[in-house]
Amino acid sequence: MQYDDLVAALRAAGCVFAEEEATLLLADGRDVGDLAARRAAGEPLEVVLGWAAFRGLRLQVAPGAFVPRRRTELLAGEAIRRLHPGDVAVELCCGVAPVAAALLAEVPGADVWAADVDPAALAVARRNVPADRAVEGDLFSALPTWLRGRVQVLAANTPYVPASEIELLPAEARLHEPRHTLDGGPDGLALLRRIAAEAPEWLAPGGHLLIEVSEQQLPTAVDVFSRRGLEPSAARDDDLGAVVAIGRR
Repeated sequence: MQYDDLVAALRAAGCVFAEEEATLLLADGRDVGDLAARRAAGEPLEVVLGWAAFRGLRLQVAPGAFVPRRRTELLAGEAIRRLHPGDVAVELCCGVAPVAAALLAEVPGADVWAADVDPAALAVARRNVPADRAVEGDLFSALPTWLRGRVQVLAANTPYVPASEIELLPAEARLHEPRHTLDGGPDGLALLRRIAAEAPEWLAPGGHLLIEVSEQQLPTAVDVFSRRGLEPSAARDDDLGAVVAIGRR
């Protein structure tokens, strides 16, 4: 398939950035007709390619795992700013571990862990971070107990779409990513509340909890953090459309 034909096919399928996507698909080296058919059928471009760009990294992705979004680069950046060599950092609900991978790349010497309850996601995460530091379990139960009270940075991109809004998501997310990676419960903050409840026990003095939320959810997130004894603040990036709720022990 030639470039112009590929662009036309992608545009007909509703791909807004058809030219850029065509260039990436043609550079892949595999059967471009098969790749184009998968993309036209609605698979996320990153899943078709097998990788996602994130803070200058090329992260492995795969069907059945949540695709890292560019807006989560704010969460990673805020975590990086608070981490130093020798500090402990944890990414909970890590999916393919984009934040952990960025921390490892940008803070040499940091002790970085990634945790998720989903074995399919962890299988991919172990290709992006050291396999022995990507651990399986439900939130803090995945972590070795000796990390309790030693975590300087605890970051999480929890599922935060309210359950009633899942059907409003774009089809490539709604149909091609597992619902549990999107559904945050009635108000989208179910996992944020669970993490905030235990975080003070795991954070080092002066350590930070950082969780990606929507602008509308931020006041509730700030209240949850305050009630758990964390000093709340927030970070925003209008270009990325990103908001991070921050709590300091």
